[in-house]
Order: sequence, then structure tokens, then C-alpha cells
Amino acid sequence: MSDTLEQAAAALNDKMDGGFDASAKFEITGLGAIILDANGARVGDDEADVTMTADAETFQEILSGELNPTAAFMGGKLTIDGDMGVAMKLAQVLS
Repeated sequence: MSDTLEQAAAALNDKMDGGFDASAKFEITGLGAIILDANGARVGDDEADVTMTADAETFQEILSGELNPTAAFMGGKLTIDGDMGVAMKLAQVLS
């Protein structure tokens, strides 16, 4: 398991303020995946309502707040597969 993924999951848990009752997966190209659900964020590759895929640099920019997830999606840096409503809800929970 990647230390980078563990650190990213911990950072996501710090940002999550509850209220997320769906499941989402951040797939980070070349590193692995992080699952987010009502229990928080953890490293894993479970099925989810929505899968968001980005390279490590884009993911880090989103995590740090340098890049808005919507802007990343519109710019082609983030792909979304699944329930777009869940992705939008996650963006609100993490902001």
C-alpha cells in the first residue's frame, strides 16, 4: 500500500465534514485508488457510485485546493464515470 495514498486518505478525512451518504472512488493513475463513503476515506478499490480518475499531480492540486474539481473536469484533467450527482455532492462536502 502506498504511503502517498495513505496520506491522501488522511487528508481527505480531515476535509470531510460528514453528510456524504454515497460512495466515490478517486483513481489516481499509477498509484491506486481511494474510496470515500459515509465511513470516511480509505485506500481501496471497491465498487463505487462514481469513479473519478486523474493523474497524481491533478489529484494533489484538487486535494490542496489549488484546482477546483469542476475546472479539472471541464479542462479534461479529471474524468468522471458514474453518477455525476454524487461527484457534485462530494465536491460540496470537501469544500
